[in-house]
Amino acid sequence: MILKNILITGGAGFIGSHLVGRLLGEGGWHVTVIDDFNDFYDPGLKRCNLRPYLESDGFRLVEADIRDRAALNRLFEESAFDVIVHLAARAGVRPSLIEPLLYSETNITGTLNLLELARQREIRQFVFGSSSSVYGENEKVPFNEDDPIFKPISPYAATKVAGELLCHTYSHLYGIRCVCLRFFTVYGARQRPDLAIHKFARLISDGKPIPIFGDGTTRRDYTYIDDLIAGLRAAIGYTGSSYEIINLGESRTVELREVVSLLESELGVNAVINRQPLQPGDVPQTYADIGKARRLLGYNPQTDIVEGVRHFVEWFKDNDSTEMK
Repeated sequence: MILKNILITGGAGFIGSHLVGRLLGEGGWHVTVIDDFNDFYDPGLKRCNLRPYLESDGFRLVEADIRDRAALNRLFEESAFDVIVHLAARAGVRPSLIEPLLYSETNITGTLNLLELARQREIRQFVFGSSSSVYGENEKVPFNEDDPIFKPISPYAATKVAGELLCHTYSHLYGIRCVCLRFFTVYGARQRPDLAIHKFARLISDGKPIPIFGDGTTRRDYTYIDDLIAGLRAAIGYTGSSYEIINLGESRTVELREVVSLLESELGVNAVINRQPLQPGDVPQTYADIGKARRLLGYNPQTDIVEGVRHFVEWFKDNDSTEMK
């Protein structure tokens, strides 16, 4: 089997570490992860994500920041990559309102650094992790890739729009195939502790109030990690066109209060609700049209929210330790 060299930025994170496991499990891949292990959340959790793979043949971990061009240059001089999967980013809508410059430097400049190295090194496959947040307060549902995205409502969303546009520019000018994947509220084992399902599970388990912004009727298209990884894996091998934007969601919207109810049921504990005002930058709903993903990637999500929350809680109970808090 021909060994394929792939770079996964942000590969120690929730989505990235699952992709690492998928590729190493397939065999035939040489996987390099670059991650800066920043303090957005406990870097020890990210190190735990990669622990099963550290001794694997064909795996390499590089600790560096995608804003550091010198470090990136050294990495690309040492290795010849066939594919870049760019998942590294400062994530989260609300934190981006506090540190917009940091989000711009990481998510825009960091993406440009990688695209420029792809151009210089003639790397022809670039997969970019975008976000459903680019749709903003889109009243048309479900969200389609052709919908206008000119009114993002958070710095985070704006940086993801910028990343997609940079990908288009480099695809058009330099022949780099760029596949931009808009992720819709991904959850599952190893989910970031700041995200709703993980955060709520911990607070409910500890008997602490969970913050509900608004009346609990905000809706999200919750996408189980295994389904997301199947779509991401297909995008790595996509060759149908030079540039695409593709939604990866579950194609069903779920109210926040339903998610809380499912968590209560699986944990066997009633939640204490702390109602708070709606937050600036939050959108009322997300809802993915996944027809394009079905056509181009053979994408076919299998896990609905009931089963997905059950799987998450099973993982949560097995990993609920002092180390994870």
